[in-house]
Amino acid sequence: MLNKWPIELIIWSAAILILCISYPKTVSHFTLCPIENLGFSWCPGCGLGRSISYLLHGEIKLSLDQHWFGIPALCILIFRIVQLLNKFHLNLLSTNKLNYGKRSTP
Repeated sequence: MLNKWPIELIIWSAAILILCISYPKTVSHFTLCPIENLGFSWCPGCGLGRSISYLLHGEIKLSLDQHWFGIPALCILIFRIVQLLNKFHLNLLSTNKLNYGKRSTP
């Protein structure tokens, strides 16, 4: 059953869950940012994850202080997750309708 789940849905849902669990004030984060890992001090996406995490914890001011695009990014991610869930649900329903009534032979 898991192999039928869209990988994008799993990744975005896991990312939101991780950002809900972590709190940037208390946890030092390892960065996956290739620009920062190359030694550059400025990155256009720097602070976006912290911004979303603060937003998920209800800290709107801190969220906006970290990155202005945190609120729109979270809205886009939630919209995409809902799209993927609807698509997955419709595919699951159509697959079940096709298999409904078919008798499995021993």
